[in-house]
This record gives sequence, C-alpha cells and structure tokens, in this order.
Amino acid sequence: MSASFQLDAPDHFTAGAVGSPGQRVFYLQAREADTMVTLKCEKEQVAALGEYLGGLLARLPAGPTADDKRELLQPFEVAWPVGTLGVGYDAERDRILVVANERVEEDEEEDTEGAEDDPDAVEPASARFAITRAQAAAFVERARTLQRAGRPTCPMCGEPKDPAGHVCPRSNGHVVAKA
Repeated sequence: MSASFQLDAPDHFTAGAVGSPGQRVFYLQAREADTMVTLKCEKEQVAALGEYLGGLLARLPAGPTADDKRELLQPFEVAWPVGTLGVGYDAERDRILVVANERVEEDEEEDTEGAEDDPDAVEPASARFAITRAQAAAFVERARTLQRAGRPTCPMCGEPKDPAGHVCPRSNGHVVAKA
C-alpha cells in the first residue's frame, strides 16, 4: 500500500516536467516543513488542473497575486502515479483543496471488486494539499508555461507534431509540415 499525505499549509506547490518535448514526464509537487511529496502525473492532468484553478480563482473575490514561479525541487522521489484529481474550496480558511488519488492498475481493481466487506482490502493512496490563492495563481501560470514548452499541435487534428513531421489522420495519412 502506498503512503497517503495531507499538507494543510504547504510552502511549495508546483508542477514540472523532466525530459524533452514528446518524452517529458510530468510531476505534481508540494512541500510542507520536512515533508516533500512528488507525484507522477500526465500532461493533460496538469493542464486541466491549471485551467480549473484559473476558473475557480476568477470566481473568487480578488485576493493575493501569484507568488513567484516555482520549479521542481531536487532531489525528489516519486511517491506514486496520479489517477484522479479533485478540487474544493474551504471558505473558512480561504484555502483551495487539491486532492490527488493514486492510479490503481486494472488487475488491482479486479482484485478489489466486491472487496467492500474485506477488511484487508487495499485503498488507493491520496494526497491532500490545502493551498493559498497565490499558490493556485502561480500554479496556473506554471501549467500554461509547461503547455507552451511542449510540441506544437497540428492545426488540422490538434495532435502534437513530432520534429520529424506528423502523419495527420485528417489529411488521409499524408505527412504534413515539420514542426
């Protein structure tokens, strides 16, 4: 069973990528005191979280501006891969709650189906980060920067284009212009 985490007031919250475009591995990272949590995630998860946080911030009353942009802290060790993300808002504490749940492999899911009554059933790990609006604003900017640093997308199909060219399904399989 993987470890779960709860950071009620992290001093660091960011996303980052390691590798070259097309080969990048994305991470979600937070730190509070001596606890640093790094989770592996998908590019789409970072983009969706950034977009959602941006919309949430737009609906909230004006608050603090974004703190400085944050890079991944080194060295880091990945705790587990992210399966799902959720977001909530704690108005009492003026904190945005980001919840990441561990990705469960299909064979593990089959083993746990019908295991509600099994006291030994393994629950996926979770990580809960209660971030400030300033941290959320910085995350939104960071997510957008990571998206812009990726491969350009094909104007016809929206798929990423490789440096060697792109076989676009909307052009009957013909290679379109190089990136």
